[in-house]
Amino acid sequence: MNQNNDPALPRPVRDSQSEMAEIVLPNDTNPLGALLGGRLMHWIDLAGAMSAHRHARNYVVTASIDHMDFLVPVHVGDLVILRSSVNRVFRSSMEVGVKAWVENYILDDCKHVGSAYLTFVAIDAGGRRLQVPAVIPETEDQRRRYDDAGRRRDIRRAELERRRNNVR
Repeated sequence: MNQNNDPALPRPVRDSQSEMAEIVLPNDTNPLGALLGGRLMHWIDLAGAMSAHRHARNYVVTASIDHMDFLVPVHVGDLVILRSSVNRVFRSSMEVGVKAWVENYILDDCKHVGSAYLTFVAIDAGGRRLQVPAVIPETEDQRRRYDDAGRRRDIRRAELERRRNNVR
């Protein structure tokens, strides 16, 4: 973690990087013993929120999740690893990328389960939006994700506008 405590200064992506792990238990699964998609989405939301909290150093709320594909099944006893980091900050919102992996520690095997982009908004205790410090991408991969986040934001805004126009 960055040792600078000024909440307004830009922060490197590495300060927001988070990892969490969950063992898939019977209560997390459907009757076939496969992980419920909603449970994975819940874990993805939690992992994303950890990164957003670390970056904003304040309360955050989930504003949106872009898309979720479930690439491989996950079963009882598997270990799910979730890695997240802030991709880009706008004003009071930030895009966080979360990648989920399933690890079968018996077979020493690890597979990509799915990824998602979430938008979080920083708020104060009264629910008012707060400005978020900029994020500093340091690696080539972080710069690519930073640039891609700007394009995804344009797509999200266009889709929101399209839906608003269809309601009228």
